[in-house]
Amino acid sequence: MTVRSSRAARHRAHAECQAPERNLAESPLAWLARRKDKDGRPMLSEAEFDAGEKLRADFWFAQMTPRVTANWSQLLSGGGGSKGAPDIGPDIRDSVIAAHERVKRALAAVGPDLAGVLIDVCCHLKGLEVSEKASGWPQRSGKIILQIALRQLARHYGMLPEAAQANDQRPVRVRHWGTSDYRPEIDPGAR
Repeated sequence: MTVRSSRAARHRAHAECQAPERNLAESPLAWLARRKDKDGRPMLSEAEFDAGEKLRADFWFAQMTPRVTANWSQLLSGGGGSKGAPDIGPDIRDSVIAAHERVKRALAAVGPDLAGVLIDVCCHLKGLEVSEKASGWPQRSGKIILQIALRQLARHYGMLPEAAQANDQRPVRVRHWGTSDYRPEIDPGAR
């Protein structure tokens, strides 16, 4: 194993097992995580907050943010040679591509209806009010939609049990509006 591939393998292993870093001053999720609901519980669970921060870390590492200046990255990985350091560009590009794929899989797992609020709040660090206006939602509905999206994201990342497993403990009660002797017809037009 070469020094470069060894270093890249250690970097990938460290990046995968390390919890996402939190900058509480920067993240709109931190505001929600600090807030309590009417019962005194945090509005976001640790798993939901961690899932949002993990998505943000992958989004930024994958360089998916819009560029507003020139791209100088090609000059920085300018190859080894006798004068420079060894070229680690391919290893970094592989990590960037892997992060990009993780973001795509995560957003596909939550679905297109919830992906927008995750991109706005977690990745672009927009406030809930801005996301609500852009999506055309009623005021104060963004918190609920974001909570649902973060819960789905946490399930995708394996931070929460699957929905079927979580519901197995609760009894299912089927309700209908018919009387006690009501029996539905399979094919009502067959008579």
